[in-house]
Amino acid sequence: MSDAIKTSAEALEAAALPRRYEAHTQEAGGEDLPTQAADKPMSQKSPAAWAYERMILYIQNFEKQLDNEHEVAMGFAGGDMGVLRIEGMGYFDPDIVTFYGSDDMGAKTQLVQHVSQLNVMLRALPKPKEVVAPNRIGFRLAQDLQKNS
Repeated sequence: MSDAIKTSAEALEAAALPRRYEAHTQEAGGEDLPTQAADKPMSQKSPAAWAYERMILYIQNFEKQLDNEHEVAMGFAGGDMGVLRIEGMGYFDPDIVTFYGSDDMGAKTQLVQHVSQLNVMLRALPKPKEVVAPNRIGFRLAQDLQKNS
């Protein structure tokens, strides 16, 4: 890290960059997440786009810690709604994020949420018995994001 003196513009720019910090009681097993997923400047992203990109990073990191018998799902906060096996994700500018998937009974499920209310618990669910390889949605979401950036 450089000890060079920064201009006030450089200091303001550095303060505006996204920051992330985590601490765990044990080795988490995942990788450090980048501060952003796509090349578009922060000033050109809506809150929904930012939430979408960061959720992709969290999902990918979570999936890297799973064995071949489990897939990522999300739990709902504030109620007994069960879980949603994540099969897709999207956003609607400026402030809506949506998750697509199925519940534990196999019913088609969609969660539409305002970014100010975003509260997601990632969970590992056993993959369906009839599926040979686990579905890794984080990789596909990131690939699609890069293709459309």
